[in-house]
Amino acid sequence: MICVALPGLAISTEGGQLTGRGLEGFYRAGRRVLSRCEVRVAGQEPLPVQARLAAADRARFVGTLRTTAQTGPDPDVFVERTRFADGTERITLHSASSRPLPVPVEVTLGTDLADLRAIASGEAGPELPASVHGSGLRWSCAAGNATVTAEPPPADALASTGLLRWELVLPAGGSTSVELRVRPDGAGPLRTAGRAATSPLAAARAEGDDPRAATLLRTSIEDLQALLLRDAAHPADLHLAAGVPWRCGPAPADALVAARMALPLGTGLAGGTLRALARTQLAGPGSQAGMIPGLRRDAGPHLPPHCTGTEATLLFPVLLAEARRWGLPEQETGELLPTAERCLNWLRRSAGDAVYLRDPYPGGLVRCETQAHAHRAALLGADLLDACGRTGAEELRQWAQALRTAFRRDFWIDDRAGGRPAAARTPDGRPVPCLGASTVHLLDTGLLGRGEPAPGLLDKVQTENLARLLGSPAMDSGWGLRGLGVKEPGYNPFGHRAGAVRVQETALAVAGLAAAAYEKEADALLHGVLAAAETFAYRLPEMYAGEQRMQGSTPLPHPAACRPAAIPAAAGVLLLTTLAGIRPDAPAGTVTLRPMRSAPLGEIGFTGLRVAGAPFSVRVSRLGLAMVEEAADGLQLGV
Repeated sequence: MICVALPGLAISTEGGQLTGRGLEGFYRAGRRVLSRCEVRVAGQEPLPVQARLAAADRARFVGTLRTTAQTGPDPDVFVERTRFADGTERITLHSASSRPLPVPVEVTLGTDLADLRAIASGEAGPELPASVHGSGLRWSCAAGNATVTAEPPPADALASTGLLRWELVLPAGGSTSVELRVRPDGAGPLRTAGRAATSPLAAARAEGDDPRAATLLRTSIEDLQALLLRDAAHPADLHLAAGVPWRCGPAPADALVAARMALPLGTGLAGGTLRALARTQLAGPGSQAGMIPGLRRDAGPHLPPHCTGTEATLLFPVLLAEARRWGLPEQETGELLPTAERCLNWLRRSAGDAVYLRDPYPGGLVRCETQAHAHRAALLGADLLDACGRTGAEELRQWAQALRTAFRRDFWIDDRAGGRPAAARTPDGRPVPCLGASTVHLLDTGLLGRGEPAPGLLDKVQTENLARLLGSPAMDSGWGLRGLGVKEPGYNPFGHRAGAVRVQETALAVAGLAAAAYEKEADALLHGVLAAAETFAYRLPEMYAGEQRMQGSTPLPHPAACRPAAIPAAAGVLLLTTLAGIRPDAPAGTVTLRPMRSAPLGEIGFTGLRVAGAPFSVRVSRLGLAMVEEAADGLQLGV
């Protein structure tokens, strides 16, 4: 059970007690400020009966107990614990007795003040000795300190055992509460970016025939709000942490991907993300000048690790170009344009006279996924340069055309089933033939003016064959798209990029297949992810096992998956808004709708989206027809 409102975090089991084992505890900015919080009432530990997330930042635990000697199975007290990510825990005792009940309440507290990384690697130290401090306890070490305060103040506070004790009297049929607050010394109340009035994410809503859509959209937005971070030097700029608990810091490629998927909620997140990452861009001279730096990432059993800096650098101009179409103000676009130009210059300089963009090391691999990113960046970047009166657009388009021609020839592997794209080409030109989810990036071509998708690297026949492969049982697990086909060497249903379902690729597949008019395959993948979301209480993890869906089965969670995580939360937004096919061009004052004609979820309506800086509402009928119900003044419906 994870409550998150960064930089605050609370992790516990469904039992509700914080025992100090594993990752359990309250965290602030990556440090565990409280690891143990065990409640006993009348000398008993409450029997857990229910645990649920009430929202992204809080959980509710309910336990019961009997405090009297009466016979029978019925409890006379139930204990409700509401835990907040900001370090607050409210313990409320409710009485079912017809007479007042005296109930001693004991809370045992402790902490190691350990860093999350040390805890994850098993290097956390023992609990620290406590001292009595005001109405609670305090712990201190070289790395920091933390204090728990209690309201009402306890009758007893024992530092040697970390114990706070109250002698409470429950009124007949009534209730009483104790509230604990933990925070580092000197720290004020948690100021979470997602709770601010200036949140960059619109509070959009969905309603329709399938109630799962409303719950998924609401939960996705709540999780995105909870993962928002402020740029340390520029607090007005908000961006997303990659995920909880392992990746609470910024990850450039993840932040850009999530901001792009969340564009239907407004351009504020895209603007903040782009400004924050623009300040990290590497300066020249040198081969890396113009890059947005990023870590290396595992790429599965058939390919070496991938540089996420390459992906981030190619995503930057794409997000800027598309955010402008969704309504990013021209002034903000102009301020970010020089950074985008340097990204595009890096692309052309790195490709050089060659037609392909290789991995950035001598004799680097030529990845299918990277060519898709580079081709999209070139076309959308050229569109952006033209719109802003800059030079260099024609050179980018010419290179993209040469890349399309070569890719369709060199990356397509013919076979009796119609062929497949190669995952990569080795430095000596040999294709790597494994079929994986990275091929969905070939369908994610990007948005140009007038609501038109950019051309892709595949021709029509190749696109049809890829759609068939993605919809096949080898790739579609019934819960979403596997990272690697089941027939491929090295397939592992739990493999991070070797067979596990990654929500990002599944959402991109649904959007790309729908845009290319392969709605049968898109429908199946959409329904699979919705079914998985239901089992995960609509808080989608970044990945889960790619085992085949069977009657009565549920998807198996991946033990190392972040949940919540930025990309799967944003993917929930993309999955649902794909049903309406919203393609805006705010500078031209138009919005085009290309809804899924199959209407896979029946009638569905969206309110509170944002296009051209104003609320946007749209409804799709059971016949797959879309109608705009609210839009910015002067925004015209395109054709």
